[in-house]
Formats: sequence, structure tokens, C-alpha cells
Amino acid sequence: MLKKVTVSKNCHRVVVLGAPRVGKTNILRRFLGEEYEEHYEPTVEDFYRKLFYIGGEAYQVDLLDAAQERGFPAKRRLSILTGDIFLLVFSLDDRDSLNEVHKLQKEIKAAKAKVQKPTHPLRVVVCGNKADLDAQRVVRGSEVGQLLGEDVPFFETSAKDGTGLEAVYAALATLGGLPDETTPSRHQIVSILTYQTLCVGKRGRGTRRHSRGLGAPCAAVDPLARRPSFSSDLRLVLGSSTKHKKPEVCPIQ
Repeated sequence: MLKKVTVSKNCHRVVVLGAPRVGKTNILRRFLGEEYEEHYEPTVEDFYRKLFYIGGEAYQVDLLDAAQERGFPAKRRLSILTGDIFLLVFSLDDRDSLNEVHKLQKEIKAAKAKVQKPTHPLRVVVCGNKADLDAQRVVRGSEVGQLLGEDVPFFETSAKDGTGLEAVYAALATLGGLPDETTPSRHQIVSILTYQTLCVGKRGRGTRRHSRGLGAPCAAVDPLARRPSFSSDLRLVLGSSTKHKKPEVCPIQ
């Protein structure tokens, strides 16, 4: 049964954007603890939810791969407005995909400026994927900083062999104020039932006092997670634009 828990500070939505065929889906698969998939299928839209239990606290990370929203500006804008952290992915063997990331970066800045305070930091991580295809590389790391800004976290990665991915996940965690243990190498994957039992069993026992004895960090992928309705997302945007904060309640299974 779905339970409501006041953990607003521990709920984050990561929106993944980029051109087709740059490896976004496989980067997400790695984060979810799954294997690299060689066969390519165009992504319409994927939504995932990974639940963590670390040091007596529950954390929720929603992942939205908004691949096919490129042709639907209003829909993509809503995805951007509801995102907390952004992972922008291009391919090191495709200069046009880097130019698309540059456009996305400007789009995110413009959209967020309308609903956030000017002092609110923009939480963006950029990933240059397919580093394993060095012979086909057309983009150099120095070019990325010149185009996107030297202050933007940038990592060269290979979703195929795993190069650089841990650093990307760690950067996302840092921007979101999440524990280091949310990176895949720092926690154990458990079933959703085990996760749910653990959270319910520990809740209300004074977790702060006894957090040292709570065991190894663990995580579960919610198999029933679905993207919230557009009306729910719209209410979230309208609420944050007037109060500059997210809702007080976030669903944790």
C-alpha cells in the first residue's frame, strides 16, 4: 500500500535531456543497477523511481527521460519546470548533439528564471558519452567548457564500459544534497518489498539516535512507478512559483 511520509527535502526529480542516440537510456539503466543494452530503440518517455534507505532516512529519486519531448515545447517546458536536477547528455562523436545540449541549457535557464529566485543555483550536470569510441571523437573536453561555461560540471563517460559514470552520479547527488551512498557502488539493491518492510520497521524508533546500527545503505527500484499526471505537475509548478518551495508531502513506498 502507498504510504505518505513527510520527506519533501528528500525527494528529487532528475530530468534527463539530450539528442537521440547519445546513450541516455543506458546511463539511466546503469544508475538503476541494470546492464548495458546494445540494441537501440527510440525512447518515447521513460519514468523511473529509485528509493533509498541510508542512515535511517528515506530518499526518493525520480528519473524522467524526456527524449521525445523535443517536438512538444509545452510538454518539455513542464518537464523542465518540475525538474530539480538536470542531466544533459551529448555524444562525443556528434557535434550537433553538443549544440543541442547548449540550447537545452539556455532553455532550462530561461524557464527556471520565471519560477525561482535569482539567487537559486541552476543544478545541471553535463555528460559527454561514448568515450569508448575515441577514434570517432569529434568533440574535445576544452570545447565543452568554452561553450557551456567552465563552472558547469562536465564528465566524459561510456555507458558501455562504465567509464566516468560514478563521477556523474556523485555530482548529481552533490547538487541535490543527497548522500554519497546514492551512487550505485555505495549501496545494495534490494526488492521493493524488503525496502518497504525496512522503512516501516524503522520508522518512529528514533532513527537519529540509533542510526549507526541501521545496517548498510540499500535501494530499490519501484516497479509500479508512473509519471505524475500533467495536472499534478502543473499544480506543483504553480505552487513552487508562488511559494518558491516544493510540496510538503512526497510519496514513498
